[in-house]
Amino acid sequence: MTVISVHAPSHREALWELESAFERGDLITVFGRCTVSYAGRAASELGVGDRLLILKPDGAALVHTDEGRTPVNWQPPGSTHHAAVREGRLRVRSKRTNPAETLLVRFERVHQLSAMSVTGGRDLELHGSEEDLRTRVLERPELIAPGFEPVSTERETAAGPVDVFGVDDAGDPVVVELKRRRVGPDAVGQLARYVAAVRDELTGDGEFLADHEAATADDSVRGVLVAPSLTDRAADLLADRGFDHVALGPPADAGESVDALADDSDDSDDLDDSNTTAGSGSRPDESA
Repeated sequence: MTVISVHAPSHREALWELESAFERGDLITVFGRCTVSYAGRAASELGVGDRLLILKPDGAALVHTDEGRTPVNWQPPGSTHHAAVREGRLRVRSKRTNPAETLLVRFERVHQLSAMSVTGGRDLELHGSEEDLRTRVLERPELIAPGFEPVSTERETAAGPVDVFGVDDAGDPVVVELKRRRVGPDAVGQLARYVAAVRDELTGDGEFLADHEAATADDSVRGVLVAPSLTDRAADLLADRGFDHVALGPPADAGESVDALADDSDDSDDLDDSNTTAGSGSRPDESA
């Protein structure tokens, strides 16, 4: 298990570590002086105090104090995590849409931040880089889809460079995003931005396949996320957007291939609502 821990980071340093950990799908803990706000079917505020924030790769978020076993506030699995630095504070937000609820933790000071790549019995510890993964895809494009033909790598778009860009056996454009480790919802959002940028080009001048095959505004753009495995929330988002997942990783060692991993289909249990404490940090019963 890989553990990254930083003591008393600046807000910018903490933000960088959080964004990297979100991308990796790590289990994250942040201990610091903060306020906590909850808005949804009710509203609550917790004033300034030292608290522990736990962010799980399945989307769950928990805020703990130094007392008891029950969090003073929380979000269930399936929520999405975001971080930003605004008005001199590190802001960590956990949000879900059904029902609409937002948990916002504002850190005025971070004492300790840790990110841990927690793996289970069916997870694979990967070695190698995304460049190794790209090489593997270029050497064996059929791993993406039968008849897939790579056209370019690091192709520039308005949303940033696409890892691998090509066409499928029907001549439709394909955007491939490569990740060497288990990924969460952020990776799906990144792929969606690339697909949207390419689609905008496609419906504009229609020249982005100039040297390969002329495109028209009726062409569809496929999105493919290549990663060893996904969180449940990422898999749901991928399906909602109509994107594909290819379970693939870089070679573990020189000359050795990494087999595709089966997705973990076990769903994490939600917190028992009967354990939610009353008070300024409480939230309404889920059955309400």
